[in-house]
Amino acid sequence: MLHDFPGLFELMGGPAAAEARLDELFREGLGRCRFEFWSKFPDSTGLIGQFVAGNEPSFSTPFLYNRLGAPWKTQKRVRSILSAHFNDTIHGIPGDEDGGGMSAWVVFAMMGFYPVTPGVPQYDLCSPVFDEIEIALPGGGTFQIVARGNSRDNKYIQRAELNGDPVTDYRIPHATIAQGAVLHLEMGDAPPADAQP
Repeated sequence: MLHDFPGLFELMGGPAAAEARLDELFREGLGRCRFEFWSKFPDSTGLIGQFVAGNEPSFSTPFLYNRLGAPWKTQKRVRSILSAHFNDTIHGIPGDEDGGGMSAWVVFAMMGFYPVTPGVPQYDLCSPVFDEIEIALPGGGTFQIVARGNSRDNKYIQRAELNGDPVTDYRIPHATIAQGAVLHLEMGDAPPADAQP
């Protein structure tokens, strides 16, 4: 249903019910001890509640909050997933790499954007872990991301601008960044006042 988010949310009882169910996914227990669970499902790694960070079909799940009007939850969840399951230890990557899909998710997520729906040329924003990123584009242009005030605690986007224009839906078009662009993000330690939980 990555092509029809409104339809998915309607099937779930509307946006508020869909957000509540998504919250529940990230905090609901397994209903059994982890060792018993892993003896039956050894490939289920990177668990956060019942969300499985080590399973490629789950990659877009934390970005659903952007579509539900709670982008601060996308920012919080993506940073949490990166911190818990993609670190520089022996356990630093959950699941099976499967041809680079997991690493690609990590690279996108760490830069602060992700192509949620395959074939749709736009990216959803999340919380970058870097203060500044520059991507060299074909033809000599660049796509630059500047996250002012960024830190481990300052993971919430307060304001976003793409080439000086406000980004209010937490999505940016591929065509704009492919021509060369600058994404400015103002970061803070809490969701913006108009999005407070």
